[in-house]
Amino acid sequence: MSADSNVFTHKVQYYETDMMGIAHHANYLHWMEEARIGFMDRIGFPYKRMETEGVLSPVRSVTCNYEHSCTFGDEIRIEVTVESFNGVILVIVYRMANQRGEQVCTARSEHVFINREGRFVRLKRDLPEFCAAIEKEISKASDAASAASPG
Repeated sequence: MSADSNVFTHKVQYYETDMMGIAHHANYLHWMEEARIGFMDRIGFPYKRMETEGVLSPVRSVTCNYEHSCTFGDEIRIEVTVESFNGVILVIVYRMANQRGEQVCTARSEHVFINREGRFVRLKRDLPEFCAAIEKEISKASDAASAASPG
């Protein structure tokens, strides 16, 4: 992931393919996690830092829409966008495209934030810098969408 974007690139490995030479569908979840961790690093809140602060972020739900197959050697560009954040649930959208520009998958994950005892964390109180960084990302995505809209 480059420092000025929310794009991660993953090269499909041979071991990620099945007997048909197609990347197994479960690998997309791994690629999403790689991209999400890179995103968190970029905004200044690596997962390791969150854990050090006593905050865990389990996945609440995931949806994937597979549109084109990926094969060994394909370079998959994964764009990460924060769709929403209400202080409790963080929703991230992933758009994956191959080197030919074909969209191969669109996905969405929801994450919650808990302490080691399994209780919800009050992020606005306990990690206000994290909330500010996420809100900045939402604003950037909104500005980019507005700029792309005709009108």
